[in-house]
Amino acid sequence: MTSPTIHSTAVVSSEANLGGGVSLGPFVVIEGNAEIGEGTSIGAHSVVHSNTKIGKHNRIHSHVILGDDPQHLSFKDETSYLEIGDENTIREMFTAHRSMYEGGKTVIGSSCYLMSNSHVGHDSIVEDEVIVTSNVALGGHVEVGRKAVIGGAAGVHQFVRIGSLAMVGAHTYLRQDVLPFSMISGEPARHYRLNSVGLRRSGVKGPEYRALEKAFRLVREKKGLDEVPITDQVEHLKEWLSKDSKRGLSKFVRSG
Repeated sequence: MTSPTIHSTAVVSSEANLGGGVSLGPFVVIEGNAEIGEGTSIGAHSVVHSNTKIGKHNRIHSHVILGDDPQHLSFKDETSYLEIGDENTIREMFTAHRSMYEGGKTVIGSSCYLMSNSHVGHDSIVEDEVIVTSNVALGGHVEVGRKAVIGGAAGVHQFVRIGSLAMVGAHTYLRQDVLPFSMISGEPARHYRLNSVGLRRSGVKGPEYRALEKAFRLVREKKGLDEVPITDQVEHLKEWLSKDSKRGLSKFVRSG
């Protein structure tokens, strides 16, 4: 196992845990009780705070801040955590904060692309293969499903859920939840159709796609999905709709 490569100006706590092949650039700070998985590189001037766990083979660019205190007035130095998976790309000036609760955690999955100047708020859950583009801000307690894409400078209110394979347009402000497999944009934000390109790239086509089209129409009409053919995607949509929502569902563009 290759030893970590640490620039002479980096500051690393003796209580930090660095995996083999970790690379730390100039002026990087790694606090105590931080864990960096093997093969992860961290660019100049980045800070990894205490109680942050980062997985393997992540590429973290310069001036990234991970695991700082949550931005919440009620936070009183509770011991909380940030967990990040494997093989993520995290671009310059990205920030992610720990949970606001004792023992709680903010979670970012694996194989995500988190672009410059974007932010993941406390207690959020970002699943695998999510793309968060530049200048996006996720408030606290936001949930982002697998393979979702959030366009540049979008803002996401606290407790909003963004479903898997959803695509959020640039400069959209989300006050309410976004259906899985859908596209949404505008002010106010409105669902307008299925994410056909994302679905096709994920191998959803033919009868599966038509079932989702029917389900999307029925949700728009506020009808049940009992008559929709059962597919993995429809089952996922049903399960997602059955879960409690603190914000409610974003509305739809008016048809006709």
